[in-house]
Amino acid sequence: MMVSQASCQAQAYEAVESSANTLRFSPSLCINCGACLDVCPHGVFALGNGRVQIVRHEACMECGACELNCPAGAITVNSGVGCASAMIYAALMGRKEVSCGGDEPACCE
Repeated sequence: MMVSQASCQAQAYEAVESSANTLRFSPSLCINCGACLDVCPHGVFALGNGRVQIVRHEACMECGACELNCPAGAITVNSGVGCASAMIYAALMGRKEVSCGGDEPACCE
């Protein structure tokens, strides 16, 4: 199946989201400043073809650092609902095991 270059470019600028977490990235708003690359602790973002891209969507722990540091508003995430929140809660409660709920106690490794 042949896909036109114009079609690929249009798809590349649509918002990127996943059912894995609440991270949403809008490449059309991104100014490629690289702030998200610097602050993301899990390497969710990377440069590709001269533009910032999501390369590890499932690795997002929803800490919110990328959204807080994005000057263009290209990133949104519901911080405090995912792994980062569970890690903070465990630390505050003095627990060594981190649990996001469910049957998998070590979900935030």
